[in-house]
Amino acid sequence: MSGLTHLNPAALHTNPAFSQGVRVDHGPLIVVGGQNGTDASGAVVSDDLGEQTVQAFRNVLAVLAEAGADQSHVAKLTIHLKAGEDVTAGYRAAGQVWGPHPTAITVLQVAGFARPDVLVEIDALAVAPGGRATGL
Repeated sequence: MSGLTHLNPAALHTNPAFSQGVRVDHGPLIVVGGQNGTDASGAVVSDDLGEQTVQAFRNVLAVLAEAGADQSHVAKLTIHLKAGEDVTAGYRAAGQVWGPHPTAITVLQVAGFARPDVLVEIDALAVAPGGRATGL
């Protein structure tokens, strides 16, 4: 037994190369893999950074919900933006979906992603409900 539960909510597309998230069952950590602005079929929802950011955050929330968590359990977000995109549009979109749940955050600009139509990728580290972050 690996002690990990791979999280692939029905609301998201599946891919045999990765899990949408991984819950560490022998500890309190939930790891949400990088989420893009894609829908359940894997299609990018728009060519707009704000709309992709909204969908990426919805996808993060879907993985958290699969583990019984929500944004209040998130300890850390990492947001990668395609270089040249206006970060303000991403922040506005984040506020629409994420709400008033401040967390540790890292925002990076990158040259690009594996899919050229992707403008943002967000990953998260969360503490499972009822867990204690003693080892983080």
